[in-house]
Amino acid sequence: MDVLIFMVSGTLAAATALIFAAMGELVAEKSGMLNLGIEGMMATGAAMGFVAATVSGSYIVGFLAAAVLGALLSLVFAVLTLVFRANQTASGLAIGILGLGLSSAIGKKFESMTLPGVPDLPLGFLAKIPVIGPMFFQLDVMVYVSILLVFATWYVLNRTKLGLIIRAVGENPQNAHALGLKVVWIRAGCVAFGGAMAGIGGAYMSTAYTPLWAEGMIAGRGWIVVALTVFGTWMVPRVAFGAYLFGSISLLELSIQALGVNVSSQLMSALPYLVTIVMLALISRNTLFIRLNSPASLGATFKL
Repeated sequence: MDVLIFMVSGTLAAATALIFAAMGELVAEKSGMLNLGIEGMMATGAAMGFVAATVSGSYIVGFLAAAVLGALLSLVFAVLTLVFRANQTASGLAIGILGLGLSSAIGKKFESMTLPGVPDLPLGFLAKIPVIGPMFFQLDVMVYVSILLVFATWYVLNRTKLGLIIRAVGENPQNAHALGLKVVWIRAGCVAFGGAMAGIGGAYMSTAYTPLWAEGMIAGRGWIVVALTVFGTWMVPRVAFGAYLFGSISLLELSIQALGVNVSSQLMSALPYLVTIVMLALISRNTLFIRLNSPASLGATFKL
């Protein structure tokens, strides 16, 4: 039972950083912007969030600082692709590398320092329910915020005028422009939102999930986020499911060891990434379904 509680609560925590970044990337891609710099933005957010929280003594300040820096870094990508019409793939990769270097510079003096970590937020009597309480109602506040973010993203994209505008810009920016929509500004806003969410996701890694700063701690999660968007075929519930699936698999090593099973630690560490590759390969076989859900102008340069 203890292993089950650990797996469920741990999965929710392990997926939180991915949820934040994936929802941001999903919104950006729905507007037609393919941002491959998420890894660097998450790393920058992790460094900035940890430094700001350590210096100020406030986790709120840490998350806000990470969101602002992530948004600013993403706006560099937006300027390159929307103003100078640079290739989105190349620009995203360049921004990702820039973010990794920037994170190293920001966190250099704080290397291997630790924080107490974001405290848990027990939800009243719900937290006292046997088994269920420790699983779902004794987690830190950012886990609950990430769950709310999933529902909010789905609602905005599918039930509001703003969501319709974002999807219209992603499907056919020329027609959207002809209707009077400010395509460049809308896409820049979506990219900034994606960068801010990536920054918060990175900050969660360094202030809550593993409350310390160490270079390379994002460990490819930014690329997993990009893959999850494809795995989820640009649908919010499927993207969220992919994030929780990755989170659960990432905890298998500890769970299996707790059960006394001897399995190679290297294999278990690589397993989440292997499963992601397999799932992408399976999803990619249904090209019709991908084509129906993929934004038609994704990655294409917008020209008037």
